[in-house]
Amino acid sequence: MTRRTTALMAAAVMAAGGVPAMAAPAAVACTVSYQVTNEWNNGFGASVSIRNDGDALNGWNLTWTFPDGQRVTQGWNGNFSQTGAVVTVTNPDWARTIPAGGSAQVGFNGSKGATNRPPTDFAVNGVACTGPNKAPTVALTAPTGGSTYTLPAQIPLAATAQDDGTVAKVDFYAGDQLIATDTSAPYTGTWTSPTPGDHPITARATDDRGLVGSSAPAMVKVLAGPAVLASPSTVSVKQGQTATFDVSLATAPSQPVTVTIAGTGSADLTATPTTLTFSGTAKQTVTVRSANNGGELATATFTASAPGHSPATVTVKEIDPSTSDFNKAFLDQYNKIKDPASGYFRKFGDLLVPYHSVETLMVEAPDHGHQTTSEAFSYYLWLEASYGRVSGDWAPFKSAWASMEKFIIPAKADQPTNDSYNASKPATYAPEHPRMDRYPAVLDSSIPVGSDPIAAELKAAYGNSDIYGMHWLIDVDNTYGFGRCGDGTTAPSYINTYQRGSSESVWETIPQPSCDTFKHGGPNGFLDLFTKDASYAKQWKYTNAPDADARAVQVALLAQEWANAQGKGAQIAPEIGKAAKMGDYLRYAMFDKYFKRIGNCSSPSSCPGGTGKSSAHYLMSWYYAWGGAYDTSAGWAWRIGDGASHQGYQNPLAAHALANVPALKPLSATGQQDWATSLNRQLEMLQWLQSADGGIAGGVTNSWEGQYAAPPAGTPTFYGMYYDAHPVWRDPPSNRWFGFQVWGLERTAALYRLTGDARAKKILDKWVPWAIANTTTGTNFQIPADMEWTGAPDTWNATNPGANANLRVRVLNRNQDVGIAASLAKVLLNYAARSGHAAAKTTGEGLLTSLLAHQDSLGIATPETRADYNRFDDVYNASNGEGPYVPPGWTGKMPNGDQIGQGSSFLSMRSMFRNDPQWPKVQSYLDGGPAPTFTYHRFWAQAEIATAFALHAEIFG
Repeated sequence: MTRRTTALMAAAVMAAGGVPAMAAPAAVACTVSYQVTNEWNNGFGASVSIRNDGDALNGWNLTWTFPDGQRVTQGWNGNFSQTGAVVTVTNPDWARTIPAGGSAQVGFNGSKGATNRPPTDFAVNGVACTGPNKAPTVALTAPTGGSTYTLPAQIPLAATAQDDGTVAKVDFYAGDQLIATDTSAPYTGTWTSPTPGDHPITARATDDRGLVGSSAPAMVKVLAGPAVLASPSTVSVKQGQTATFDVSLATAPSQPVTVTIAGTGSADLTATPTTLTFSGTAKQTVTVRSANNGGELATATFTASAPGHSPATVTVKEIDPSTSDFNKAFLDQYNKIKDPASGYFRKFGDLLVPYHSVETLMVEAPDHGHQTTSEAFSYYLWLEASYGRVSGDWAPFKSAWASMEKFIIPAKADQPTNDSYNASKPATYAPEHPRMDRYPAVLDSSIPVGSDPIAAELKAAYGNSDIYGMHWLIDVDNTYGFGRCGDGTTAPSYINTYQRGSSESVWETIPQPSCDTFKHGGPNGFLDLFTKDASYAKQWKYTNAPDADARAVQVALLAQEWANAQGKGAQIAPEIGKAAKMGDYLRYAMFDKYFKRIGNCSSPSSCPGGTGKSSAHYLMSWYYAWGGAYDTSAGWAWRIGDGASHQGYQNPLAAHALANVPALKPLSATGQQDWATSLNRQLEMLQWLQSADGGIAGGVTNSWEGQYAAPPAGTPTFYGMYYDAHPVWRDPPSNRWFGFQVWGLERTAALYRLTGDARAKKILDKWVPWAIANTTTGTNFQIPADMEWTGAPDTWNATNPGANANLRVRVLNRNQDVGIAASLAKVLLNYAARSGHAAAKTTGEGLLTSLLAHQDSLGIATPETRADYNRFDDVYNASNGEGPYVPPGWTGKMPNGDQIGQGSSFLSMRSMFRNDPQWPKVQSYLDGGPAPTFTYHRFWAQAEIATAFALHAEIFG
C-alpha cells in the first residue's frame, strides 16, 4: 500500500464518522538526495534535493538528524535552524511550492569532527521520505544460461523483482524482441514462438514511476528440432595421418538414437566409426584418416545425422604432409577458437566481437568475463592475419578490422563535441593520489598546462577532430545495463572501471559508463567519485591502452608482408592505411598527461606547460584519454596523455613500422618523424631498465605519484624523468608479473628478427639466458610468475650507459600460465631465428610442445587456483586504504539497482555474479572453504598460443 492511498483512506473515514466533510490534506511522498560537495579538515559543504512524489506542496518543512555531531554554519535556498542534532529547513518565501513531480534544492556549509556520516531520517512536513527512490531490481530465474531448446518449443520464463514502491510489470526480451509481459508476481511468461539461433534472454522490471531495472542476460540456444552437434566444424589433417572431431546430441533423447557418419567429397578421407549410439548428450569421438597416397590435397565433408534430428557437418581438409606439426597445431587451435560452439565470440550481424574469456565468472583487469578489451581485439587481428598467411584468405582479417572499427573505436556519434577542443588548453589539472580515500581529486585551473602540438596537424591530415583509437573496455553483453549513453539496452556498451590512482586494484573499482548522462550512479552520475568541481555536466570520455593499438599496428605490418608475398597486398591495403592512421593518433601516448615540459618536474605549479614537442617523452605511456560535453551545444572537449611509461608497453616494432614502412606512413606532418624518435627512445629505455640479471625493470614517470611531486632523493633519471620500479599501479605491484617481460620483449625480438637491429640484440643477448634459466619444459612445464626487484638503474647517460650493477631481480615463484608461455616462446623463437641461438630455439619449441599436452575441446588451458577471490566481499578498510572506497555521503546505484555507498563491496555492486553457474565455488571459499580452482579460456591467451604455433611454422617450417 502506497503512502498516497493511506492518506486518502484516512480522509474518507473522517467524513464517514459524521464530521463535516473537508478537503483531503495534501498527500506527502518524497525522495531526498543528500550529497557532500566539498570537505576539509573540520568542515564540509553539502546539497540536499527534495523530490515531491506526492500531491503539490504549498509550504514545506524538511528535517533530518545528524549522526556525528555535525552543525550547520551557513545555509542557502531555505531557512535553516538546528536544535541539538536535529536540523529544520523551511521554504523561503520565493520557493514556497513544490508541484507534484517537482523538486527543490537547499545547500549548506557545516562543521564536523573526525567522521561525517550522512543523515538517514529525512522527512518533509513530518512524513518520512521513504518513497520509491531507485529503479526496481530484477533477476531472471528461467531460463538458465547455457540451456538448449528444440523447436517446436515453448520456453518458460520467470523472474523475481523488487521495488521500494510497486512493480508495475516485468517484460521478457530475447535480444531486443519483447517476448512476454507479466504485471503481477510471480512474474512468469512463455516464449511461444522462438526462432533458431543463440539468444540473450533478459527481464526488465518497470515500477509505478516508470523506473526500469534489467537483469543480467542468460544465453540460450534454440534449435530447429532435435539436433546432432559436431565440433570443431573445420578440421585439418596431414595427408596420410589422422585427426578427430566430437559428435553429440543437443538434447537427451527419450530412447537411444543412432547417429550415422557419412562423407562426401574425396574418398581419400574416411571416418570411423560410421555409427554412434547415444542415450544422453555426452560427446563421442570420430577419427578421420587420410589416405597415404600423395596427389592433390583433398577435402571432404562429413555429415552426422540421425532420424528426426538436424544434422551437423564437419569440413576436413588435407594439408601437406611436410607441413610442420606446429602449423597443424595452429590450424587446430584456430578452428577451435572460431567454432561458434566454443563461445569465444558474440555475433552482431556479420561481425564477431571477442569476449575476454569464454567463462563469465572472471575477475582480473576486466571485472567480468564477457566484457572485452582493446587487447582482445588486437589479438583477434593477429589471429586472422596469421590465418591469412596460412590460407591465403584475407576476408577474416578484414572482418576483424571492421568489427574493431565498429564496436571499440568510438564513432562520431560517440564523441560528438570534439570540434570544440581547444588545443591551447587541452585539460584542467587534477592530481592523482596514492590512496583512493583522497578522491575525488580537486580540479585546479591555477596549475599550468601545456599546449597540444599535434591536434591541428591531425585534423588537417584526416579532415575532422575525432580520435581514431580504441577505448580499452566494452561490456559485450551489456551485463551491467548502462547501454549507450544511458539507454540501458545497447550492446556492446562502452564502460570504464579504473579511475583513482595507483592503489586502485580491480577489486576496488566502481564500474561506470563511458557516456555519463546521470541516469545511473548518484545525482552527478559517477563523476563526483573521481573529480571534485563546482558543478558537473553530462559527458563522454574514453581511455586508450597504447599497448593494444601498437599491437594492431604491429599486426598490420606482418599482414602486409604476408599478403604482399602472396600477391594479395591490395586486398588489405585499406586496413593497412587505417593502421597508419591509428598510429598517428597513438602519438598522444608520447606526451605528458597535461602536456607539461618533460624532465625535472618536482611540483605541479613549478613544472611549466610545454610548447611545441617539449612535452613529448616519445615513449608508450600507460594511456591517453579524451572526452567532452554530451550536450552538443555546450562547446567543450579535452585530451590528455600520460607521463608514466611501463617497460611492458613499449613496442619498438610498431615504431619501426610507422617510421620506415611506406604503406604505414602516417599522413600527418610530423608523425613519421615522431615515430623515428620514439623507436630510438624506446630501445634506450629498455637498455636503461635492464637489470644485472637480465630482466627489465619497471619504468619511468614525468609526474611522481601522478601529481608532479618531488621523488625521493637519489632517484635515478632518464631524460630528466624518474625511475619507478612499479609504474602506474601498486596493487599488485605492476612489474611483479612476468607477463609484462614477455609482452614487451616479443616486440623487441621481432624487430631484431625482421631488421637485425643491434640495439635490440644487445638487450636480448642478456635477457634470453636469464629467462631460459628460469624455465622448464615438458608436460609439467614451469615459467616465471612473480618477480621481486631491488636496487635501481644508473641515471641514464646515452653516450656512456651504466651497467646497473645494483639493479637486481629474483623470480619468486613459477606457474603454468599458457598465454604467457606462448608469449615467451615467441620471444625465444624470434631471437633464435636471427641469432642462431640453439638453446633459445630448443626452449621455445619445448614450450610449444608442452602446451600441446594441455589441449581440451575449447583450446589449451591449465587449472588455476584463485586465492584472490576472497576479495569479492571486502569492504573499505580505512586503516590500510584497501577495499572499494566511496566518499562519505555519496550514495548511488547501478542500473540493476545495486546500491553504492559506504560499506559497498565488489560483490554488492555486482550482484549478478551470485547467479553465475560457477558462483557456488566462490561462495564456499568466502564461507571458509578452500580457494576455488578454475580452468579459464581467455581469448588473448588462446590467440597468443595459436599465433605462436604459426610463428614457428613461418620461420622454421
